[in-house]
Amino acid sequence: MPHHVYLVTFATKDRTPFFHDFPAGCAAARCFEDRVVLDDARMLAWVLMPDHAHWLIKLGEKRDLGMTVNRIKSASARMANRALKRQGPLWDRAFHDHALRADEDLRQAARYVVANPMRAGLVRRVGDYPFWNAIWV
Repeated sequence: MPHHVYLVTFATKDRTPFFHDFPAGCAAARCFEDRVVLDDARMLAWVLMPDHAHWLIKLGEKRDLGMTVNRIKSASARMANRALKRQGPLWDRAFHDHALRADEDLRQAARYVVANPMRAGLVRRVGDYPFWNAIWV
């Protein structure tokens, strides 16, 4: 639905931890905020984990959720594969999405997204993890 906010989760192919590689993580993360890739969608918050990613994204009017997700996954796969000096699929085809209801707190959803590295035991503080952002920061 245009102008609706979605929490999107998707994994790497076979849950391979491609993003333990810092340059690959940087390459993929740049795509999550690239205005050309996003087109008229807006990334509200995101985190890139070693083997999956979470986005809180608001759609625009030009593209539906599937098209928007595919654009970002495709661009980030190309860039990360280049950094990893590999070819082939980087992301699983499927993704999980949850449409936020009007009464759901966007900031609370963003906190959930960016706190993922702490819940996974990768860091003690969100600020210690390199691959995340939120528009409220």
